[in-house]
Amino acid sequence: MNRTEKNPADPPSSICLLEQVTPLARQINCLDINRIADVCVKRIPALVGVRFASVYMLDETNNILHLYKHNHPFPINQIVSLNQNPSPLMVMAVRSKELILVPDIDTHKKPIIRKSQRAFSNNYRTKNCAIVPLLCQDRVVGVLNLADKTDSDHFSSADTALIELFSQLVGASMGNIKLFEKIQRQATTDGLTGLVNHKTFYETLEKELWRSRRYGGRISLIMIDIDNLKTINDVYGHRAGDKVIREVSKRMKECIRQIDTAARYGGDEFAVILLNSSLDDALAVAERMVEAVGNSPVIWNKQQIELSISVGLGRYDADITPEDITSRSDKALYAAKQAGKNTVRIFEPVQSDR
Repeated sequence: MNRTEKNPADPPSSICLLEQVTPLARQINCLDINRIADVCVKRIPALVGVRFASVYMLDETNNILHLYKHNHPFPINQIVSLNQNPSPLMVMAVRSKELILVPDIDTHKKPIIRKSQRAFSNNYRTKNCAIVPLLCQDRVVGVLNLADKTDSDHFSSADTALIELFSQLVGASMGNIKLFEKIQRQATTDGLTGLVNHKTFYETLEKELWRSRRYGGRISLIMIDIDNLKTINDVYGHRAGDKVIREVSKRMKECIRQIDTAARYGGDEFAVILLNSSLDDALAVAERMVEAVGNSPVIWNKQQIELSISVGLGRYDADITPEDITSRSDKALYAAKQAGKNTVRIFEPVQSDR
């Protein structure tokens, strides 16, 4: 028998259901979170016969669920803390990693849902709901909520099987997206400081030079070096040196705008691209960095480690190469080192005799 032909022995309902599930599974199997969320709030509710659906993403760092997409015509919670007490149903589902089916929210006993936890309950026509933890390799990545059954007052065994199937499919795809984003971050950022890495710095510099050539403008580049890091490593150890690098990068980044780019250029050297800044503005930023780093020592094993940086900078036209820009600001940095460190120097082009 041809694989595309239907077996007469197959129940018509199962064939029909398979024809609906298969294309949805294909849509979910992607790296587009908007596409996946659309399936969750539009297609899955229609398949299992509910009016309302919402998708929450789990932020493990901050221990919260935040609303990503929903189809409710009325307000719902935007953020749900995993630390709430008493715990909402979504939090219970995250902790148990198990589907919670509620036939009647007024009489449900395990778990008991208090009225204080049901701020929006009057917006629903029925009292049933399904709280679906979305799992990827036994880790919760989000929650899908389904509410208001349209064709009966409870979820059937077939509904439950579909919901559990989609929880695995959606969870796996959401987990893949998180993994993909993590790999992308690792490819573009420095693992110790979280700043962009050397490769991404040059890519950004080339892009901004192209933009300046096309639309006008100039670029300022600041090069920063941590003073005496080798001595700090020798005296206190490399873990202390890593802490110094992290602390300097943090203070440095606090001195610049969101549109600027801070990079870890090398071991103890950083670079900052300032967009559309005058030389005076760049100098003010550099001096602010020197002050921010030098004002507070780092504490390591109850000992104070005094910090300072040397800074070189220049402002450049768009027709210069990225390599020339970094080389010239690096010369200014070297001059700052020669001047006794903990200071700033500006690249001054050599004037022609003509």
